[in-house]
Amino acid sequence: MSALICGSFAYDTIMVFPGHFKNEILPDKVHILNVSFLVPQMRREFGGCAGNIAYNLKLLGGEPLPMGTVGNDFERYAAWMDQNGVCRDYVKLVPDAYTAQAYITTDLDDNQITAFHPGAMNFSHTQDVPAGVKIGTVSPDGRDGMLLHARQFAEAGIPFIFDPGQGLPMFGGEELRDFIAKASYVAVNDYEAELLMERTGWTLRQIAGHLDALIVTRGGKGSHIITPKKQYEIPCAEAGSLTDPTGCGDAFRAGLLYGLQSGKDWETTGRIASLMGAYNIERPGTQNHRFTLDEFRERFREEFRYDFA
Repeated sequence: MSALICGSFAYDTIMVFPGHFKNEILPDKVHILNVSFLVPQMRREFGGCAGNIAYNLKLLGGEPLPMGTVGNDFERYAAWMDQNGVCRDYVKLVPDAYTAQAYITTDLDDNQITAFHPGAMNFSHTQDVPAGVKIGTVSPDGRDGMLLHARQFAEAGIPFIFDPGQGLPMFGGEELRDFIAKASYVAVNDYEAELLMERTGWTLRQIAGHLDALIVTRGGKGSHIITPKKQYEIPCAEAGSLTDPTGCGDAFRAGLLYGLQSGKDWETTGRIASLMGAYNIERPGTQNHRFTLDEFRERFREEFRYDFA
């Protein structure tokens, strides 16, 4: 069963400053800020929510259909998708734009300074949800595209996960309430959940009342899956190392899609998603971890003491 993943594709340029930002920025001079950081470590990764979720769902044996707009520098990313068997049928080229770019500098306290250029992502509203998909996501993307694709999913009767992520601040309370009314599922982290409650004026229980399920991730504390009738407490899967948390949320959402597509119960779906996050955090970047489905099943059995069919 195919899953249409509406969201961004991006190149992530990640740099490490071997010091502390707090020691380089004078508090009484922030109004005339002019700083430069020497970053001996740098790497460029494939990223963006649509790309990340699709990569992870493909690892699980799913059939992701990532949909997004990209720029004239996408050739290397396209080759990577082909290498990993990820469909590009719904990747649209915008010739006069760059693919979205994130430039992230991290210091030794794990503080981050990020500059983000949306580029081709701002043209996401030029694509329409195609016929024939059975489930989808509306993940961070161009504002107009997120609004359009949520409406098109709802009009077609296709269940979808509203996954606002870093795009959440673009929307006011009325728009967020409308997203929730259209969606079957909402997936947010604990910070985003607080912002969602603040902007909608609804409690988590009230938000869940409009959905089949509200999923709230809580980092190392696991996650909550709140349905209109029951709340499930999902443990955090143990990771071999805490190398890089970037992209863990996208890996988690791929696990949710896999569980939903496979008809798993919420307790198993949440644990599959949790283990996906553990695989991601053990490697730098968002698309550098690998496993076979048999390896995933074995690790799931060891972690949670039962098999999933």
